[in-house]
Amino acid sequence: MREVRARLDLQPLVIHANYLINLCSIDPVIRPKSVNAFRSEVERAVIIGAEYLVVHPGSSKDQTPESAIEAFSVALAEACQGLTSERLTILLENTAGQGNVLGSKLVELSTMRGLAGPNVALKIGYCLDTCHSYAAGYDIATAEGLDAFVAEAEATIGLGNVPVIHMNDSQGSLASKLDRHANIGEGYIGIEGFRRILNHPVLSQKALILETPIDNEGDDRKNVEALWSLSTKHARKNV
Repeated sequence: MREVRARLDLQPLVIHANYLINLCSIDPVIRPKSVNAFRSEVERAVIIGAEYLVVHPGSSKDQTPESAIEAFSVALAEACQGLTSERLTILLENTAGQGNVLGSKLVELSTMRGLAGPNVALKIGYCLDTCHSYAAGYDIATAEGLDAFVAEAEATIGLGNVPVIHMNDSQGSLASKLDRHANIGEGYIGIEGFRRILNHPVLSQKALILETPIDNEGDDRKNVEALWSLSTKHARKNV
């Protein structure tokens, strides 16, 4: 892995944890399986030298949000017990807020990190998702809404703790809580929304990763090229 990364200049290496993991569950079957599964994810990430491991907070079924946040923090600490790494950072990803899913509010992510941090030797940060943010009610499609979102993110989680952003348009409308990703420019965030995100003085410095649909061959490349075309930094390099 180290040889391939060096040859292809793959920096940073970001892993996404298994979607079945639900660290805030109190179910006597699901909870221990989630803890063990996430520990395995962390161990593999450390072995291959990954910089980041992204995880969803999970679903708070049969709990209050407060008790689910505490359950998540305890489970995260349990899964990471005894594990250390100078390189790896665990990233808590914001969500669209569908059903009982936690993490659609930035303050929830901040609370999780605050509770788990003292009991976890690994660094903990955040990963923001554009589709999730918009569907959760943050109007990042407009200039005013993006400014407000950036200000809230800085105040609650600190943008210095956000090294990775998932770049996805949204099939769902604002505050729809619909977690359905769309191709860049083909959803409610739109081309101009992504142009502002791509050229934001702080956000543009992050590692940007696509999670857009691949319905037809070449859709992945199409979305990469769409983002490159919106970046004024890239345009200056190619003048």
